[in-house]
Amino acid sequence: MDFNLTPEQQAVQQRARQFAQEEVAPLARETDESGVFPLHLVRRMGELGFLTPTVPTTYAGSGMDHLSFALIYEELGQADSSVRGFLAVHGSLVANCINDWGTEQQKRQYLPYLATGEMIGCYCLTEPNAGSDAASIETTAREDGDDYVLNGEKIWITNGNIAHIAIVFASIDREQRHRGICAFLVPTDTPGFIREKMPGKELGHRSSDHAHITFDECRVPKSALLGEVGGGFKVAMSALDHGRLGVAAGALGVAQACLDACIDFTRKRRQFGKRIADMQMIQATLADMAADVQAARLLVYHAAWMKQQGLPTTKETSMAKLFATEAAVKAASEAVLIHGGRGYSNEFPVERYYRDIKGLQIYEGTSHIQRIVIARELVGRE
Repeated sequence: MDFNLTPEQQAVQQRARQFAQEEVAPLARETDESGVFPLHLVRRMGELGFLTPTVPTTYAGSGMDHLSFALIYEELGQADSSVRGFLAVHGSLVANCINDWGTEQQKRQYLPYLATGEMIGCYCLTEPNAGSDAASIETTAREDGDDYVLNGEKIWITNGNIAHIAIVFASIDREQRHRGICAFLVPTDTPGFIREKMPGKELGHRSSDHAHITFDECRVPKSALLGEVGGGFKVAMSALDHGRLGVAAGALGVAQACLDACIDFTRKRRQFGKRIADMQMIQATLADMAADVQAARLLVYHAAWMKQQGLPTTKETSMAKLFATEAAVKAASEAVLIHGGRGYSNEFPVERYYRDIKGLQIYEGTSHIQRIVIARELVGRE
């Protein structure tokens, strides 16, 4: 088994690292405080080929492999989880979903513009009464001649207020639960597509755009259907397989950033006449953190490698997301503790890592849901 990155993957990693550290990281504290997403970075990511990395070049994508995409997520995760979260939705949940399920016309209509950032995508699944239980969505799609008419609401839709195209999940027959769900490609300027900022202030990911979206007799043509009638649940779950890998890789980036910050701080911080890096309790914490980071990296890279081989990856992706997010939560907590009073303010970025990582533990399937997914893959269902 070869654990070395190819020259092409190394080049992607280096390009992503330079972008993350030189263009994203310097803005992270400012955008976290302002709560405004740095939109100018979207076109920049398009120029670098980061917006639709695994989409074929036929549709203006970069034609990268899935491990290269994971490397981009990892580097962005170290710099700013809000920017990484934008990409997970735009590049994985939307662009990859259209590439997997779209008609030729749909691919040519949307993918080239998603690749450049001329269009931004959002993914409308979560509702007030349907999160982990996606089959219980209450948004409806009613047939009316050559159209479908959408009614309902979605919450916590990342990119929702800045997006140009949305993948919207709605049911044509709620009694059929997951068998009645359909996916639709809906331009956000469609009449009846109403969006506003989510109320309150987020714990983390504060510069991410989170929307509350309402559909009021929102009419779309039948050509907007993505995939088959009643096949929306499959579309949603396949998209989440893409997105969860992005979350896992982003969490790996957060964990690595926490480790790097702690190594740097403990070398400089002196107490009782010596570096705190030389104290056994601190060394034990750093050693455990480093082991968890490396284990998470292997799980993430392996899941990406399997996806590239065209193998089923639901279990492996859920394992990677579960372990990487839990390891990063622990790393962020320890990082704040090691930094002491400095870690308790935004003077050092570990305070932001601590807030941001809770979001990764929750969205695109909580840690509880990942455990259910993994267990079902192991033992099956009667």
